[in-house]
Amino acid sequence: MSSLPFSPAVPAGAAAHHAERARPSPRRLSAAALLAISWLAPALLVLIWELAARAGQVSPQVLPAPSKIAATAWDLIQQGRLISDLFTSLLRAATGFVIGGSLGFALGTAVGFSRLAEALLDRSIQMVRAVPFLAVLPLVIVWFGVDEGGKIFLVSLGVMFPIYINTVLGIRQVDPKLLELGKVTGLSNGQLIRRIVLPGALPSILAGVRYALAVAWLALVVAETIATSSGIGFLAMDAREFLRTDVIVLTILIYAGIGVLSDAVARLLERRLLAWHANYAAGGRR
Repeated sequence: MSSLPFSPAVPAGAAAHHAERARPSPRRLSAAALLAISWLAPALLVLIWELAARAGQVSPQVLPAPSKIAATAWDLIQQGRLISDLFTSLLRAATGFVIGGSLGFALGTAVGFSRLAEALLDRSIQMVRAVPFLAVLPLVIVWFGVDEGGKIFLVSLGVMFPIYINTVLGIRQVDPKLLELGKVTGLSNGQLIRRIVLPGALPSILAGVRYALAVAWLALVVAETIATSSGIGFLAMDAREFLRTDVIVLTILIYAGIGVLSDAVARLLERRLLAWHANYAAGGRR
């Protein structure tokens, strides 16, 4: 009788484990590759838009070609109008964001920590938040006229609410067990706030900042419909009077570009300030 070579029995679980280890792991795309992919769809859209316009499928009066819009932008830069108007709009948005963001954070911190402050402030804030921008616009004109104050006020008003709400939410969502642990270890109230509450609320606060950046540009568009002689909104209103579709589309693209850039800055801020957080660490969320 021929003898067979001895083959020890391998448990099914161990065999599956070895097979899983032997299987090649899928390759992860690099950050540069993911960034390129994220811009692929917009680039293709612009290319299709350009080809359709050159083929006559889209009327220049309805939607000018991207090359035409780029030429218009260059002409406005040479005239000195585009850079000046862009700087004016950025200054209005930045000033309103700082004022509204600071106020929203201060009110949110007070309401988040104090039930008495919530009873005094929250209902009134929510009532004001429910009022649309366009409903406030006539009153803003009466209060501030057509000066810069009215435009900055509208931006500040729009920015305040997202930061206020997310600050309150972030503070209220801090794990009570962490607070108890801090008290047991002898932390004072100030140390509890600085070391536990604010770091725990920071993800929610930064989410509010990202949303507030988008609202700031929306408020700025509304604000720049008030009688004005500068800013990207003025450039669009002036182009409407002369049926300059290329300038109108250019202003829309500028607003979109600034929105993308500001959101990228907010994401970078998240990654820097929340590097300690597992969900925001490098490669953990983006």
